[in-house]
Amino acid sequence: MGVHPSLSAMPGMLSALNPPVRPFSTYTLQSALLADIQDALLSSGPRGILRGAQVARIAAGLTLEQAQRVAQRRPPLSGPAVLRRLCEGLGATYIKLGQVIASMPSFFPPEYVQEFQACLDAAPPVPFSEIRPLIEAAAKAPLHSVYAHIDPVPLAAASVAQVHVGVLRASGKRVAIKVLRPGIEDTLRTDMTFLVLGARLLEAASPSLSRTSLAAMLSDFRTSVLGEANLEAEARHMAAFSAYLDASGARRLATCPEPYPAFSSRRVLVMDLLEGVPLTDAAVVVAHAPGTDPEAVLRAALDTWTGSLLACETFHADIHAGNLLVLRDGRVGFIDFGIVGSVSPVTWAGVRALGQALVAGDWAAAAAALATVGVTEAQVSVQGLAADLAGLAGRLGELDAAAVLSSMEGGPSAGALEAIEPQINKILVDLTSMGEKHGIRFPREFGLLIKQLLYFDRYTRILAPSLSVFDGKKEVQPHDYIDV
Repeated sequence: MGVHPSLSAMPGMLSALNPPVRPFSTYTLQSALLADIQDALLSSGPRGILRGAQVARIAAGLTLEQAQRVAQRRPPLSGPAVLRRLCEGLGATYIKLGQVIASMPSFFPPEYVQEFQACLDAAPPVPFSEIRPLIEAAAKAPLHSVYAHIDPVPLAAASVAQVHVGVLRASGKRVAIKVLRPGIEDTLRTDMTFLVLGARLLEAASPSLSRTSLAAMLSDFRTSVLGEANLEAEARHMAAFSAYLDASGARRLATCPEPYPAFSSRRVLVMDLLEGVPLTDAAVVVAHAPGTDPEAVLRAALDTWTGSLLACETFHADIHAGNLLVLRDGRVGFIDFGIVGSVSPVTWAGVRALGQALVAGDWAAAAAALATVGVTEAQVSVQGLAADLAGLAGRLGELDAAAVLSSMEGGPSAGALEAIEPQINKILVDLTSMGEKHGIRFPREFGLLIKQLLYFDRYTRILAPSLSVFDGKKEVQPHDYIDV
């Protein structure tokens, strides 16, 4: 199969986007790039050719803009800015991927994490006329025979899926129906393939990028993203968390939606609809669940989540305000298991030791804990790392969520809490960069873990200032819940 003309021109166009560049000077390099392009086309088919042409058009426009900037003596766009603009031009899927890059500072280079903060995870809803056949195919029955009603206006719409509220005809239960956007799996597969290809081209064009192994990281991440576009997997993660709640006795403190496998499929997930308020305002929590102690609710959420770290194969890795709800009965509802992680006992022990050392101001102990969590490439200078951590701890103190929230019109809310997302990501970027400076490369699970703990730390500043996320009083004991 030949190479599409628009794609064969991409190396020259992309290399012009971020001058100065390293020329494609060796036959081996050119052959490898052409092989990558051909592999991408073969794996993506006609959709890949069309997507490649679209990439080429957008890249050509960015090249022209760069030339205009140079002519006007303005600074050219940076490599990360070019890639972000390319993603925005390619639409909702790439914007979603940009959000993922922005939220994973231990996995992507810091300059890209910072740049992709500008991406927004939003997408226009797919008309219900296109969603209805998918719901019927999953249920293997006409819509009216399974559902008494489905709201055609989605409760939420994102780049990969949208959620509709329905009522089951047999039981009268209200359910959430999560449906993948039509064709999103093929689009993700194609887009991720070309994102990896683009990273390889940029690495060839920029010496600094070649040192980051961006293409290798994106290649691994491609597998992870494609796995997330599988709602059967999300249902399994949710069912495992539910089994943990029952086995551990935590069901009295927390819950999660129960999936309905009979009406679900790889593309459709039907589950109980949990209705509650986020953990962002003590007064709202008490008003929604009278008699509830906000601090007790927060402690229940933290204990339940930390218990799941080692009691389950995966842990909920997206504990932002919209995914932790306080229900009418005072329990915490965990929703949206689309993003999960897995953690080894060694990593969790290192993270706990790090948190306790930071709280105690013991920078040497914190440095030693970091060295146990990451993969070290050389002898780590504990003294030097400790000095850097002391500076980072000062910036951690500046993350005052309560102050951020109180300054927002209308008081604390889930949306207001998300205003500190860039701050949290900046701390993660700094921590990751600090580790790399001292020869430590952290695994993906480390960034996911730390981010969730930072979320909980923000909640404690709002609801329970006297509670410490790393109080050290409760150790996770997985043997109490499952056989390991």
